[in-house]
Amino acid sequence: MSDNTNIAATLEALLDAFNDHDLDRIMAYFADDCVLRMPRGPHPHGARCEGKEAVRDGLASRFKGLPDVHYEAAGHYVCGNTGISKWRLTGTTPEGRKIDVDGCDFYEFRNGKAILKDAYWKIVE
Repeated sequence: MSDNTNIAATLEALLDAFNDHDLDRIMAYFADDCVLRMPRGPHPHGARCEGKEAVRDGLASRFKGLPDVHYEAAGHYVCGNTGISKWRLTGTTPEGRKIDVDGCDFYEFRNGKAILKDAYWKIVE
């Protein structure tokens, strides 16, 4: 398999792991020195988590904030060591607010592992 094929398969597997809310499976795709950029936070790039433990904690907060979160794949795209997953996110906050937004994740890979996950989603007003 080419690197592009491997990355495309990894993006699909990551989406499945996110929909299963399986943090162990998700983190198996990340390098030890990975970085997560969340769609919200105090900086223009959102909240930033560095290192596998911090990334895991950041992703766990997504499941806590949207316990029924689900990603519907709209497509995966690969160019070099970059992979992009487009999706529709639905879920409900603990307070009962429904979320339904389009978004995407930009991933960078090194040696088959994600070193960056940079998440973006639409703001519905």
